[in-house]
Amino acid sequence: MTHPAIVKDRVAVVTGGASGIGLAAARRFGAAGMKVLVVDRPGAALDEAVARLVAEGIAATAAPADLRDRAQLAAVKAQADRLGPVGVLMLNAGREGGGGLLAGEEVWRATLETNLWGVLHGLQLFLPDLLASGLPGAVVVTGSKQGITLPPGDTAYNVSKAALKALTESLSHDLVKATGGRVTAHLLIPGFTYTGFTRAKGVEEKPAGAWTPDQVVERLDEEMARGTFYILCPDNEVDRATDLKRMRWAAADIVENRPALSRWHPDYADAFATYMRDGG
Repeated sequence: MTHPAIVKDRVAVVTGGASGIGLAAARRFGAAGMKVLVVDRPGAALDEAVARLVAEGIAATAAPADLRDRAQLAAVKAQADRLGPVGVLMLNAGREGGGGLLAGEEVWRATLETNLWGVLHGLQLFLPDLLASGLPGAVVVTGSKQGITLPPGDTAYNVSKAALKALTESLSHDLVKATGGRVTAHLLIPGFTYTGFTRAKGVEEKPAGAWTPDQVVERLDEEMARGTFYILCPDNEVDRATDLKRMRWAAADIVENRPALSRWHPDYADAFATYMRDGG
């Protein structure tokens, strides 16, 4: 079983497609017979990724673009239109913020303009034709568990991914009203995955606790076929039950009137440990 938008000769547009989860998704869609438009920043990484896909027999085309620039993404849209009707739009490109609340404006702008505005540009440019086509379609947005539980540290990244969660939830609701389920939205929520982000930190081999991008995309494919919106991926360290317990605790901060991010608050350390140990 597969999602009805994943059809031979239709187009899959994948941003951040030159590496990691994006490249694995491009390969998966291409193996299903789709024409794949691989969108990423111009350079050797994009060229090499597309060359590898083509060598595997996939109809892949490079679309160099900086997603912060709406005009460049509009050019990607025109390129996609020349290939055929778009079936899958996967807005996956992102960057780690690298800063707390007092990080410089340049850090915040680069993070939000890539992680949030890049997705919003993509939705506004591609959605009208997906809605008008009369064909099945799917929009996948790559979020993060950090956008749900908000662990202290990389505040800019957390804010961008929390915004994506809200944006994609609203998108899903609007698509149900507009298409009755013909075009679907999916929020991909990876666990610990060995990608370029990990390698950039000096980790040369996949940690035992991490999933591979192929594992994430296999789960994505399965859950898209089921119509799942929140595609929550475990990894080799954290299972689904643990993720759900952490998320329930975070949501209960409001219900129980606890301090913000009480999971990390010193006055609640023992209560959280007991909650996790005793099953919530």
